[in-house]
Amino acid sequence: MALLGSAISGEVGLRLLLSPLGTNVIIRTACCTVGIALPVYNTFKAIEKKDLVQQKKWLVYWAAFGTFSLVEIFSDRILSWCPMYYHIKFAFLVWLQLPSVDGAKILYERHIRPFLLRHQARLDQVADATYRELAKFANSHQGEIQFARSVIMKILASANQMIWGILHPTSPIQGQKAVGGSPAAPASATENGHKAVGDTPAAPASSTGNHDSAE
Repeated sequence: MALLGSAISGEVGLRLLLSPLGTNVIIRTACCTVGIALPVYNTFKAIEKKDLVQQKKWLVYWAAFGTFSLVEIFSDRILSWCPMYYHIKFAFLVWLQLPSVDGAKILYERHIRPFLLRHQARLDQVADATYRELAKFANSHQGEIQFARSVIMKILASANQMIWGILHPTSPIQGQKAVGGSPAAPASATENGHKAVGDTPAAPASSTGNHDSAE
């Protein structure tokens, strides 16, 4: 029974992935999960365990994935018109990570590394110039950066309060107690007032009775 259920779920999953129409959301989510979410978690584990082999493996993967993302920025509008483009992208991202193939290592050693070694001097100059310009921009716009930072912190604090209110709502019983408990004091004061008013005429009545007895 369990084997039949796994076979049915696997068949449904393949049909959803391979369906060319109406599944762009599913296949894009699958690409983000396989291409980003899982590698981030595996990179985290490699760093925490101080596994140098795994750290090198995922560094190579991120180099390959970053190169692919740069190419995709300029070619996405053209390639997205191709049928089954996101399915091919999904298969490529799986190929990059498969231990039996290790596509990221193949792509890095055969294409990325030779290209970067040939143009390393020029790329170093471009990177240094870019970092210098970024440092100048940050130094000349300290006020704007501090203002933007304060605004972002306020937005995050407001969002945190909203999330806390959603996750920990006030119970209706406590709310009714809080609403009903506040007017209790005026009601008690009114009752005391009525008692005071009722007690005041008692003194003349008593004095009249004493007057009659005296006669």
